[in-house]
Amino acid sequence: MIIVTGGAGFIGSNIVKGLNDRGRDDILVVDNLTNMVKFKNIQGLRVMDYLDKGDFLERVRAGRFNHEKIDVIFHEGACSDTMEYNGKYMMDNNFEYTKTLFHFAADRKIQFLYASSASTYGSGRHGFREEPACEEALNVYAFSKLFFDNYVRRYLGSLESQVAGFRYFNVFGPQENHKGKMASMVRQMFLQWQKDKQVRLFEGYDGYGPGEQTRDFIYVKDVVKVLFYFMEHPELKGIYNCGTGHAHTFNEMAKAVLEFFGSGELVYVPFPEVLKGKYQSYTQADPTKLLAAGYDGGFTDFATAVKEYCRVLADSDGYYR
Repeated sequence: MIIVTGGAGFIGSNIVKGLNDRGRDDILVVDNLTNMVKFKNIQGLRVMDYLDKGDFLERVRAGRFNHEKIDVIFHEGACSDTMEYNGKYMMDNNFEYTKTLFHFAADRKIQFLYASSASTYGSGRHGFREEPACEEALNVYAFSKLFFDNYVRRYLGSLESQVAGFRYFNVFGPQENHKGKMASMVRQMFLQWQKDKQVRLFEGYDGYGPGEQTRDFIYVKDVVKVLFYFMEHPELKGIYNCGTGHAHTFNEMAKAVLEFFGSGELVYVPFPEVLKGKYQSYTQADPTKLLAAGYDGGFTDFATAVKEYCRVLADSDGYYR
């Protein structure tokens, strides 16, 4: 059996899709369907069972899974809203919950692959290497992720089984409809074009020109490739960047979206006051550690990935069929 927490979410459902493509359907999906639209992410996929995240944690703590044969846990479930200000809620969801699953997996020697975040690098002014000198948290979401990364570091030297955390950079691709305002800019630009025949980006800020804010965008299919590489190499442990190592501007993204439609206008809007001081204007993963671990699966060309995702949005509203 394989467990995917957050399995009805964006990256989690893409993991399930990838496992299905490999012939695996003995999958337990753990999630919270309070946002009921997420059911659409798994209705076309093959899974063994579903559990609410609260029920799952209770059963883990009660020992209900102690005698189950579990190959790997993909722990993707978390509160990922960077504008959530309730620190207790964030730490309960992103730290305490993860800590419980980590110890459950380590005690039973189950592979444990979990979602960290590139937000742990803060402004990025110290670089994007997987080391404390580069790390800072600009919000409580980033703090919750960094706090768990540091917790894991205390155990890495003594673990007998795999634990690996992945600092996702700017992931985009199918199955993110439920994320609303937190969905990728590809989806937001697509919807903007459908409504107004234009796409909108922020004006200049923090020394960057209009639309020139730069991110390491990674296609969700490539994220799954990285995760499966580690699943196949259980000897690998630690915290790894999950980004392409190549940054692109939002202007480049907008160009690819407009090329997909063959028409439209690019418009710049004022930079929001609420984001000032809390916004990463530049990210670019340092892929050294990932490549040193042997990953050689490559990454999809950026413009190609954007247009492929736009095709999924146009043909099936962003879902797998």
